[in-house]
Amino acid sequence: MPNRTDPTVITPAVLRDWPLPDPSGGKQSRGTVLVVGGSKYNPGAVLLAGEAALRAGSGRLQLAVAEETAVAMSIAVPEAKVIGLPDADELARLAQAADVIALGPGLDDIDTTTKLMRTVLEAAGEGTSVVLDAYALGALSKDAGLLRQRRAVLTPNFTEAEHLLGRPPGDDPSDTAAELAERYQAVVSLFSHVAAPDGRRWVEQSGDAGLGTSGSGDTLAGIVAGLLGRGAEPAQAACWGAYAHAVSGQRLMRRHGRTGFLARELVDEVAGTIATV
Repeated sequence: MPNRTDPTVITPAVLRDWPLPDPSGGKQSRGTVLVVGGSKYNPGAVLLAGEAALRAGSGRLQLAVAEETAVAMSIAVPEAKVIGLPDADELARLAQAADVIALGPGLDDIDTTTKLMRTVLEAAGEGTSVVLDAYALGALSKDAGLLRQRRAVLTPNFTEAEHLLGRPPGDDPSDTAAELAERYQAVVSLFSHVAAPDGRRWVEQSGDAGLGTSGSGDTLAGIVAGLLGRGAEPAQAACWGAYAHAVSGQRLMRRHGRTGFLARELVDEVAGTIATV
């Protein structure tokens, strides 16, 4: 277990002293994000993650989704290149060229997820940035060797954290995030608590109950992927992502109350929230 350190509270002042890379040049300079996920009965998770990545500043978006939903997804997200799964050869080509890969949103079968992770992460370079969410974390808990990349962010909920630890997490989410960060040598974002493998910790304190809504985690994973795409380092992307996610919810509370807003509405607030820092 890492030595206990008090987490830094994520505030606008902290983020201003840790500025995101300044966008310049064309869309290629802000990175290509590949989101791999979705299923026949849960295609919307990929849509949320992909659009959140674009709102966070990624330059190009590619989506790999269940074959049954590929046409509908290409219409719903005209900004993205969309391929249907399983197309292992094309998926490997996209993974090899991507700057960031987000894996897991909307997947619902652990064996399928494990196969996809092997295909994607073996094709990607070791320096490729990776965001793992949902079923991808379940696959990682069974085989930590799946993750070869060290520019990685894990975004578990408490159930996924339990799978990753192999036991129920303790009472302190900061300690849990730090233990996972050390174990998997990746940055971990766990319910507003962020930890890096080197022992650094942060906490975002403005999140509220409304963030516990369907699709909210997919949105967070997409925000982090988009920030990585524009050049942020993993800990920076996780901290800025936690802030953008939470404060977007705060902005929506003024119109919809504490628990009445939707994840798709969070996506629409992301760019404005980041711009106000």
